[in-house]
Amino acid sequence: MRRMTARPANAHQARLLRLLRDGGPHSRAQLGDQVELSRSKLAVEVERLLGTGLVVADGLAASRGGRRSHNIRLDPRLRFLGVDIGATSVDVAVTNAELEVLGHLNHPMDVREGPVAVFEQVLAMAAGLRTSGLAEGFDGAGIGVPGPVRFPEGVPVAPPIMPGWDGFPVREALSQELGCPVMVDNDVNLMALGERHAGVARSVGDFLCVKIGTGIGCGIVAGGEVHRGTTGSAGDIGHIRVEPDGRLCACGNRGCLEAHFSGAALARDAEEAARAGRSAELAGRLEAAGALTAADVAAAAAAGDPTALGLIREGGNRVGQVVAGLVSFFNPGLVVIGGGVTGLGHTLLASVRTQVYRQSLPLATGNLPIVLGELGHAAGVIGAARLISDHLFSPA
Repeated sequence: MRRMTARPANAHQARLLRLLRDGGPHSRAQLGDQVELSRSKLAVEVERLLGTGLVVADGLAASRGGRRSHNIRLDPRLRFLGVDIGATSVDVAVTNAELEVLGHLNHPMDVREGPVAVFEQVLAMAAGLRTSGLAEGFDGAGIGVPGPVRFPEGVPVAPPIMPGWDGFPVREALSQELGCPVMVDNDVNLMALGERHAGVARSVGDFLCVKIGTGIGCGIVAGGEVHRGTTGSAGDIGHIRVEPDGRLCACGNRGCLEAHFSGAALARDAEEAARAGRSAELAGRLEAAGALTAADVAAAAAAGDPTALGLIREGGNRVGQVVAGLVSFFNPGLVVIGGGVTGLGHTLLASVRTQVYRQSLPLATGNLPIVLGELGHAAGVIGAARLISDHLFSPA
């Protein structure tokens, strides 16, 4: 069974591994164009990496005059596991070393069932990917959870929507079960990493990634790196107050953004509207299913239902008010909106944009794109694979 047994010995090797991960096979000459090493020093470092088995020769490179050299690529047998645990479902994927998704599974799961039940499901899904022939084993795994994480230890800290998870040793427990290194982060941070690696935020160094699902959070990328804060709670914008003395939130406070607009809040408001007779479309869906979801609101809005459209616009306005403050403070180059509620699409996006462009100063918004994420459910698992590869492709 293949296992990653070596780590780069120095920063030069780490840089080369990340170039090969992000750009695919390179010739030695192409690598030399991108790293500040002499030809002889580059040759030494490449030979050392070949000796570790992390990289392999991969055919002859195109001629640039003179003797042709071999392309170098990451070992195609390397496999990373990406796990994105949401409030209501789990995504698990296996990638190669270049973070291409080879297999991806999704399963409904309530995070409130606790870590033991959730990880039994995760391990079963990982086993399914192995037995499908996509991986003999995993060289590393990245895990996302929907709450604050004490990043150095890989431990959730007082997560409002995750009873039973506070202090659970996620990294240690899963590392033992999977037999490989594990890194753990907040799910929104992983969405941001995924969009930066393979989505709409490619090549953007400073951006905000807002995830609107069962809860609301924000991944903050500054100078190309995720900013997590001192205790791992940076970006917890769902608990910024938008209504004085507003609705009671799961965190115990009143008037939080999350209590007024999230997947759960939107479903609750839609059911109230249906029962009050304000929407025949929503009432019909409620009668058929017994309960409503954000997806029902999206479908009703797509059918032109004015009540559903109004709920989405009102929620987008609230999100936009908070994001406007973040934009004025952080001055990002991009704002990405993702998560399960992005099925609400351009109605939501238009409301967010309107508030941000109206409330933030023109200097901050003059060239600021506010866009939907590109990767959907894959953002979190790609971000998780990026997280563990960043760790493994760093000097030991």
